[in-house]
Amino acid sequence: MEVMEAIRARYSVRKYAQRAIEPEKLDRIMEAGRLAPTASNQQMNKHILVTDPNLIGKMVEACEGQQWIATAPAVLVECAGGDRTMICGQSARSMDGAIAMSYMTLQAVSEGLQFCWLGWFQPDRVRALLHIPEDYVVIAVAPLGYPEKEGHPSPKKSAADVIVYNTMGT
Repeated sequence: MEVMEAIRARYSVRKYAQRAIEPEKLDRIMEAGRLAPTASNQQMNKHILVTDPNLIGKMVEACEGQQWIATAPAVLVECAGGDRTMICGQSARSMDGAIAMSYMTLQAVSEGLQFCWLGWFQPDRVRALLHIPEDYVVIAVAPLGYPEKEGHPSPKKSAADVIVYNTMGT
């Protein structure tokens, strides 16, 4: 699958088929995260792959009781050591994590899997459950698996609405 095909095929899934993910697919997904660029090439990210069904069940509570998470055969938790604000005012670690998650998402789609990138979770509860050190920023939680049923990408705004060349004003 080409990159643009994976981009167009990605959609959020909230119910997963009861089907294990092949270890070699998980390895390629994690490798995509490892190879993602980071600010100043500091590589401070940790990509935690949760596959233990008991831990996934406990992730439900750390994710505000979203029961559908327990249907996923794997949950990816993205975090990064420490943090620093870049000169542009953005968090280097959050940006690094977003890039890694994007790479892993596209690799997952190319493997026939789908993600649902969550924003509804309690970082401190995830940290405690997975024994993540206090100096790490928990950036994202994303259940991962084969969709129970085929879905479709959400509609996107037109190119004219979101793409600007050179300047936004006159």
